[in-house]
Amino acid sequence: MFPLGDKELRIGILGMTEGNGHPYSWSAMFNDFDPEYMSECPFPVIPVYLGKQPKSTIGIPGAKITCICCTGWAEREAAEHIAKAAKIPEVLDRPEDMIGKVDAVIVATDVGDEHVERCRPFVEAGIPMFIDKPLVNKEEDLRTFLEWRKNGAKFITSSSMRYCKEFEAYYNNHYEIGELMYICSPMSKKYETYGIHALEAMYPMLGEGFVSVRNTGTFERTFVHIKHSSGCNVNITQGIGQSGAGMLLIGSLGSQYITVGDSYYAFKKQLDLFVHWLRTGEEPFPFAQSVELMKMVIAGLRSREEGGREVFLSEIDV
Repeated sequence: MFPLGDKELRIGILGMTEGNGHPYSWSAMFNDFDPEYMSECPFPVIPVYLGKQPKSTIGIPGAKITCICCTGWAEREAAEHIAKAAKIPEVLDRPEDMIGKVDAVIVATDVGDEHVERCRPFVEAGIPMFIDKPLVNKEEDLRTFLEWRKNGAKFITSSSMRYCKEFEAYYNNHYEIGELMYICSPMSKKYETYGIHALEAMYPMLGEGFVSVRNTGTFERTFVHIKHSSGCNVNITQGIGQSGAGMLLIGSLGSQYITVGDSYYAFKKQLDLFVHWLRTGEEPFPFAQSVELMKMVIAGLRSREEGGREVFLSEIDV
């Protein structure tokens, strides 16, 4: 029965997709980690930022990652190494083997096109989930998730960038720069997987009311222009091989450039809020925001495919 209350939580984690090391880092944030095995993690930044943390910050009371399954880009061998690195007691060959063994599942993969099929067994079994960003890349998949939610499925999704401590101070208080008129939110990698990081980082600055998306870039080099009903314009510049950056805010009274540097804080807060939701049923933010964000992801991809046409969120039929 959801919410799960004060019980000891057994959480399964699914992976992996190319370039996404969340099964390593997120599992370690629950379970602690073995430094020797974690040093062999194929994502070198993960052992670096884990190693900077005092042991007192690691772990979430009453919750553990108890099993892992990797399918797709990486399989059993990867899962076994993650299990050793993050002290996960059981490795499974099939995601559905978790059913009956866990109270909740983390879908730690960032290919939105795969999420309907990755999540389907757990929706059908009534198991609550945290689904990594982006939830979807296609309109029909968003409709599927909304229908599941209408029928009682329990899941949340978010980008960790929403929880960057450097941004949080500005979400409710940026009076010193006045009315926001322009935001630039640069990001690394490709729009399909990392565009949501740039979108969700700036979303709380403006809140609901995004109107349209125009993507005049390419698969390798994204350039997005987004309009908000407040009159604020947003640019996302993004590319494969480009480094990430912070965020530029320009208002009627001044401007501010915000840099970010503490990945651990953002990921850990995201997971803490997931566990809080499992225990209480209180969502970290309204799910309607995730729907609007997914419409922006879909609109940006559609615009690129249609030669840079301005795509209105009202066109996304869900």
